[in-house]
Amino acid sequence: MSVRAAGPAVVFDVGRVLFQWQLRALFEKLIDDRAELDWFLAHVVTEEWHFQHDRGRPLAEMVPERIAQFPEYARHIHAYATRFNETVPGPVAGTHALVERLAGRGVPLYCLTNFGAELWQAFRPTQPIFDLFADIIVSGVEKVAKPDPQIYAITEARSGRKGAALFFTDDNPANIAAARARGWQAHLFTDATGLEAALCAAGLL
Repeated sequence: MSVRAAGPAVVFDVGRVLFQWQLRALFEKLIDDRAELDWFLAHVVTEEWHFQHDRGRPLAEMVPERIAQFPEYARHIHAYATRFNETVPGPVAGTHALVERLAGRGVPLYCLTNFGAELWQAFRPTQPIFDLFADIIVSGVEKVAKPDPQIYAITEARSGRKGAALFFTDDNPANIAAARARGWQAHLFTDATGLEAALCAAGLL
């Protein structure tokens, strides 16, 4: 694969852009009752609680603290840490094909993801698609998460590009707004078809 020495790069979010992500995918295996499952996901292992790990808080602090609050769910909270890959049911339809097409054209590829460092270490080796990326900026490693401007500045430094030389796609409007504030080209991801059209319009595909 030849990579252009200069020119624009494409920056992908990971969760809900490259890969499906839902806590329910794991915990529906552990909690049969739908009402209990809904309550658990709203109060115990919530996305908001999970985001502490994305921002750099270690599981060794988060998990015992949560078990102390909800001791009856100790097994489930441990499963969050040890079986997290099961919250990723599979790839988002169509986006991996776009990554492969971009790579085939020599377009430099990066990821900018809100992902906890420890959970990333367990997930990354299972997914060879990431081998196509020049670099992956992980919020839990940097201890700063989107949409904080600092993690966009880190991406600029690591990619050697700024402003319109970076085309970014993410499913979160706040993250897109933060990228646009730095002059990046930014596409709010809804599906691969829309992303393909945006990449074509930008001259990248």
